[in-house]
Amino acid sequence: MDCRLYLITPPTIDDLAAFGRDLAHALDAGDVAALQVRLKGADEATIRAAIDVVTPICHARDVAVILNDDPMLAAKLGCDGVHIGQEDMDARTARGMIGPDMILGLSVETEALAAAVDRDLVDYTGVGPVFATPTKADHKQPIGFDGLARLVQVSPVPSVAIGGLKAEHVVNVLAAGASGLAVVSAVCGTPDPQAATRRIAAEIRKARA
Repeated sequence: MDCRLYLITPPTIDDLAAFGRDLAHALDAGDVAALQVRLKGADEATIRAAIDVVTPICHARDVAVILNDDPMLAAKLGCDGVHIGQEDMDARTARGMIGPDMILGLSVETEALAAAVDRDLVDYTGVGPVFATPTKADHKQPIGFDGLARLVQVSPVPSVAIGGLKAEHVVNVLAAGASGLAVVSAVCGTPDPQAATRRIAAEIRKARA
């Protein structure tokens, strides 16, 4: 999976129709690899409604739909993949729930956890948080760019940097060896998601040139 730019939904979505329109505009800016639906504490009906809205928008633009935390529900709803944290379950259990073809992402916060990733089970790691972020109140201690580089170096699969990242951080993220970066408020929290996405994508292309 090309992890170049990985969008994550805000913790709550009050207006799904409006979010869908903003998402379509953002994805039309290009270079987005995946959208993670992360609605902490939401019930299945709420998650299903969100998946029903975002999936056709994403698939029309060749963007993978990843559900956070729940492998069984991800498989049930026909998502392209699932992302789990260390506290959710082990990767082997998650892989058993989703089968061999769906994408499996795993959060890692330390070098030991990154080095222990099984490349036969996990497709990418979410590494961070690089900085503190208000979109995840229970995040671990920020690792900074030096910590990001150390974790990426030992991860046997592509790594997505996460945690308070914006367009101005792209150069440092890629210089640390990450395949890309995940963003929430840097796109979803702006008045013009398309312009925000375009700016990040342009920074990625420039850094990779």
